[in-house]
Amino acid sequence: MLSESVRSQKTRIDRRTVPGTISLPEGGMAGADAITEMARELARKHPDAPIKTLARRLMHETGNALTINQARLRMARCFGKQGAQSRRLIKPVVHRPHRQSGVEYAMPPSKAADWTPYTLDVTGVVGVLSDIHVPYHSEVALRAAVDHLKSLGLAALVLNGDTADFYTISRFIKVPSKRNFKAELNAIRQLLGWLRQEFPAIPIVFKAGNHEERWCHWLYQHAPEISDEPEMGLAAWLKLADHNIDLVEDQRPIMAGKLPILHGHEKGKGISSPVNQARGAFLRLHHTVLEGHGHRTSGHCEPDMFGAEVFCWSTGCLCDLRPEYARINKMNWGFASVQVFPDGSFNVSNYRITAEGKVRTS
Repeated sequence: MLSESVRSQKTRIDRRTVPGTISLPEGGMAGADAITEMARELARKHPDAPIKTLARRLMHETGNALTINQARLRMARCFGKQGAQSRRLIKPVVHRPHRQSGVEYAMPPSKAADWTPYTLDVTGVVGVLSDIHVPYHSEVALRAAVDHLKSLGLAALVLNGDTADFYTISRFIKVPSKRNFKAELNAIRQLLGWLRQEFPAIPIVFKAGNHEERWCHWLYQHAPEISDEPEMGLAAWLKLADHNIDLVEDQRPIMAGKLPILHGHEKGKGISSPVNQARGAFLRLHHTVLEGHGHRTSGHCEPDMFGAEVFCWSTGCLCDLRPEYARINKMNWGFASVQVFPDGSFNVSNYRITAEGKVRTS
């Protein structure tokens, strides 16, 4: 027979509609069962919350039908924290390992992605062509560079950034009559087909420079909802798979043996005014590197304290030397080849191309 206090409490629970997610209708679920279900629901929704916090919530949702201790015991039972006997009789809603009371903070998961170099797994001569800027390329310079590299018997070819110009989608003021993105795409695809025809049996790597990055930047601005679709990526639009060409994005270096190859824009902008691009690369990186981007052939070498040489090179371009944004300049045509030896050591040849299309060492 129920004691007077228990009978009074049961009547008070049965006759009220409990605020919260679960109601106690007349003649329906017993009050104790309803509160148990409310406790279980709280445990499912908040598996990591402190038990005492959930107990206060349960008190509130039952209209203070329970004391704080009663609510705490019900919540502890939901997590299997009320002793071994209780765990044998009542299956916990959420298993919670033993821990100190209160809120515990865990390190949040990192969203940082791996950033590693692309490794050219070849030995022999690697050709490096930078800053072709299709459709504003120089037919004379490009033909001279390709013919010379063919004579070297290449093991691989690196298109080292700004192979495409992407004039139409740049953020700069554009001449309306020159805005034809479809024609630009077709010209780039035609160039890639021609290069694969000239070098049919070697790996070709297409590195995204700052001009190729105009594509993803345009997508982020104008079509962010589909910017992460594979069909909208640079590889798909340039049809690189049709010619078995690898794409290197995210400003990753390309390793030819132990030599890092950058496009040149990866270092960011600064206020320094070095003697030439190669010395600027040395001051920024303090590491041997070959890069393009500046449209000028240069080299810089300094020994470290033990006499080991740190040599930096920049290559010339293969595009129009009188662009509308800089009619008077110090640009020159050029390209490079890298002899990679089995131990990873290398030898760089940095070439210039004369106005008549003759190749000479710089």
